[in-house]
Amino acid sequence: MDNPWSGYLFIAPQVLLMLVFIVYPVIKGFKMSLYEVYGMDKYFVGLQNFIDLFQDPIFVKSIFNTIFFVVAIVIATIVFALFVATTVYDKNPKYVSFIRGSYYLPVIVSMVVMSIIWNFLLNPSNGLISYLLNNVGIEDVNLLGDSRTVMPVIIFVTFVGNVGQAIILYIAAMIGLPEDLFEAAQLDGATRWQRIRHILIPLMRPTTIYLTIINIIAVLKIFVVIQLLTGGGPNNASVTMMYYLYQNAFIYNNTGAASAIGVLMFVIAMLFSLPQLKSFLKSDK
Repeated sequence: MDNPWSGYLFIAPQVLLMLVFIVYPVIKGFKMSLYEVYGMDKYFVGLQNFIDLFQDPIFVKSIFNTIFFVVAIVIATIVFALFVATTVYDKNPKYVSFIRGSYYLPVIVSMVVMSIIWNFLLNPSNGLISYLLNNVGIEDVNLLGDSRTVMPVIIFVTFVGNVGQAIILYIAAMIGLPEDLFEAAQLDGATRWQRIRHILIPLMRPTTIYLTIINIIAVLKIFVVIQLLTGGGPNNASVTMMYYLYQNAFIYNNTGAASAIGVLMFVIAMLFSLPQLKSFLKSDK
């Protein structure tokens, strides 16, 4: 007779790593958010770190920037990826492979490399984009130095680096659908748009929910793009909660405030993700 505990032995290393590197740091972060640290000493301050944060205008601005950042990228990613996937999923396999490879190429490139390239392209003095704009009569353009344009530019750069993954997942899910559904709809006189709208898109609901959740979590953690392109500027116009966490932890040496920001980011991620997860679980039943 097989040992009923043998399965647990196989997963024990992964569980141990998760407890040490994920669960423990999360618990430690919650605890640190309740303390004020001065050198080697720490003092329990309760919720004072959270109160101080919400009285900080930069942090309040970072919340609005983060929410705008997350909502804009998630909506743009889902809509564009769904549009591309529904357009090409039933085309020639070689064409579909070319589209998938083309859109996935930016995903496999390091975000650091992409950010450096975009920083060069957007340089107001000698960047390619500024040069092209000057040729058409638009001079003195500094997209990263203008508080009105900096967030849309960062959103676009992040979107370009992330959307390929969503397209790949959508196309893979669509190719795996049974053709009987579409053939029956076509025999009933349904147009291509009607088949996409009433059959294909509803069947993509689990994939859409999954992509929404992972993109929310991924975008909340975006740091490299902002660090390399703007450093949170100009005038904190592009500072996000993740970047402000970094500033408090490693520049201002305020670990209590940084931990409090981490806790709030965890709560925001849960608030964004739970409705989608609840809907997904309900649809499974």
